[in-house]
Amino acid sequence: MLWEPRSGRLAAWGNALLAGSVSPDEAVAAIVGDDARHRVEGLPGEAGPVGLTLALGRLRSLGVTGWRVALPAPGHPLGLSGPPEFNARALDAQEAVVGYGAGFGLVPEVTEAGPAGDVHVEVVWHCLPVRQAPPADVPSLGEAERELAEALREATVALTRLNVAASGPVAEAALDAYRARAHAGDEPPLAPGYPPRAVRVLELARRVALLVTLAYGHGPGGAVSASEMAARVEALRPVERVARRAQVAAFNAYVEGRERGRP
Repeated sequence: MLWEPRSGRLAAWGNALLAGSVSPDEAVAAIVGDDARHRVEGLPGEAGPVGLTLALGRLRSLGVTGWRVALPAPGHPLGLSGPPEFNARALDAQEAVVGYGAGFGLVPEVTEAGPAGDVHVEVVWHCLPVRQAPPADVPSLGEAERELAEALREATVALTRLNVAASGPVAEAALDAYRARAHAGDEPPLAPGYPPRAVRVLELARRVALLVTLAYGHGPGGAVSASEMAARVEALRPVERVARRAQVAAFNAYVEGRERGRP
């Protein structure tokens, strides 16, 4: 979830489309990414699923002027504002987008089929009513940046004490892949129109999330006992939470900027 939420892509490129920074075709291509197809079900006025281009246009005509992201986890309704039915669907998916300006939200349902190496992925976004209220537990960009730096320092100390390091061939391969992707520059972390600070916070959150993932599964410490594994999870849980909060803050920066009166 922390690495590449589909809701983040939809919110970022949906906001760029609303701002006129990209064309509908550019936005949809960026949202779909490597998936085979995205559709939207439950759209007002439609009897069945429709394509993303039609759906985003229809929701705009219904009053949506921006998109926020929610990345909830058990006990942490991050980015949600209700009602209970939408919150439950979003928690089950561990992500959602929430419309700003009109009471609609989208929750993805992902289906995968095919053999390893040739997996066919389709996404159906379920359109549901949402409550127009401040989202739960979303920090400002400044708060998110400070939290990330502090959490990373604390986790480094804790993991060093536990003799856990993200090393080994699998971890190194993952880090190399991340570095190659970052240096390639062919995939912007956010869509056009987002402030530089949001881009910086999202990139830092991605790096922290990757290191958390590697620390869970790799390293010479190995966490060979149940008590060692519990200690590792306890050390990483707050870092993972902070990284999710930072991701949401970055994706939501477009709407938050509008609320503060910035263009």
